[in-house]
Amino acid sequence: MDSRGGQRRNPYELTDESPVYVISVAAQLSGLHPQTLRQYDRLGLVSPDRTAGRGRRYSARDIELLRTVQQLSQTEGINLAGIKRIIELENQVAALQQRVAELQGAVEGAASAIRQREAAVHASYRRDLVPYQDVQQTSALVVWRPKRPE
Repeated sequence: MDSRGGQRRNPYELTDESPVYVISVAAQLSGLHPQTLRQYDRLGLVSPDRTAGRGRRYSARDIELLRTVQQLSQTEGINLAGIKRIIELENQVAALQQRVAELQGAVEGAASAIRQREAAVHASYRRDLVPYQDVQQTSALVVWRPKRPE
């Protein structure tokens, strides 16, 4: 499990979540000054992983988030507090969507189990009991047994 709660199959496999970029590279890739990245980290806008020596390591997802923060700030004119709230809400929506998907899987599993149980119940019905209706339209249950050979 990585520091953000995700599962990693191979510790050497690089994903969008892999913390590989030092602050100078992250700054260059995002088009921001390293001091701006430090400020965003202090404000909790973008929180990179840390090395054992407390150095920041940014992932590709962090770089994308830095670009988004810059775009919201410069193009849309949203202040940093507003951007932080937007990021929090987007993370909350993503978590809720994941939970809905998990619950849908659980419901589908339960429905499949119910269908299997229903099929087992139908298979267990006695075939020698046959509903019978007489002329007066009353219902009766008649037990039919085949004649035994004499």
